[in-house]
Amino acid sequence: MEEFIEYILQFGDLNRQQIDLINNKAKEVVLNKNEYFAEAGKVLKQVGFIVDGILRICYYNNKGEEITKIFMEENHLLYNLNNTPSTEYIQAATDCKLLVFSNKDWKEISDTIIAWDSIIQKIANKALVQKLQRVSPLISQDATTRYLEFMEKYPTLANRIPLSYIASYLGVTQQSLSRIRKNIR
Repeated sequence: MEEFIEYILQFGDLNRQQIDLINNKAKEVVLNKNEYFAEAGKVLKQVGFIVDGILRICYYNNKGEEITKIFMEENHLLYNLNNTPSTEYIQAATDCKLLVFSNKDWKEISDTIIAWDSIIQKIANKALVQKLQRVSPLISQDATTRYLEFMEKYPTLANRIPLSYIASYLGVTQQSLSRIRKNIR
């Protein structure tokens, strides 16, 4: 829980009473590798914060191939408060520990803490900038450059998640990824 409070305090101030309210609403949840936090076609009924582990957002293209869109490590917030069904899956790429709030409890926190929406907006803006920095270059680069940039942006991931997820994220086959890695060494 301390990780979440420290994370939130980077974006705004909270008093002891507000911190206690947040602590009382959070539940710690363990997701085992390959379990889903959210599934396509279903409405996400909770907000999550990654304390430990790696999640990936993925979907299936029109050929039925699984495509990894992005990875999320510790200190990332997961939410969809507009009550629309998700178009993607959020899956544990490793064993994960999350703090989870029901949407109802999250709304209560938002209604009680005046600065909460401003704090969450700052977090969302930071996440959007990070996402654009990670995804934009992938479109125009060759596979080797994409892999090198992946390693630069996600230095700790390569040894923590299956190569098939990295290959899917980079838009290459697992065999191509193996060749690229061999040629770089």
